Amino acid sequence: MKSITIIGLVLWVAGTIGIRLAGQHMLHPRNVAGTIMLYVFSFVLMGLLARRIFSRVGLDKESWPRAATLLALPTLLLDPFSSAFFTTVFPNVDPAAAGVFGGWMLICCAGAVAGAWVKA
Repeated sequence: MKSITIIGLVLWVAGTIGIRLAGQHMLHPRNVAGTIMLYVFSFVLMGLLARRIFSRVGLDKESWPRAATLLALPTLLLDPFSSAFFTTVFPNVDPAAAGVFGGWMLICCAGAVAGAWVKA
């Protein structure tokens, strides 16, 4: 299970770097439809990604909900700081997008959790 937390940390680092480099193209606080589409797409993508990660690591399906907690943990622990210091961490993004960013991180974590619980 330790490997799942490490994978979650790698995903968090990659995502943070991605937003630092291109967040201004993704986070638009005044574009309601775009934000909703980003949230829906990300929820589904994270659900599928979590399932793929758990399968590749060889976890039995009964342990997937526990693993989802560990996968999301780095985001849940570190992104409050990214949100609190949004303009410093993401100087390229409109400061008004901090709320969109925070919601996006939560919806991504929710997608991973839902992916672990859905029986397919």
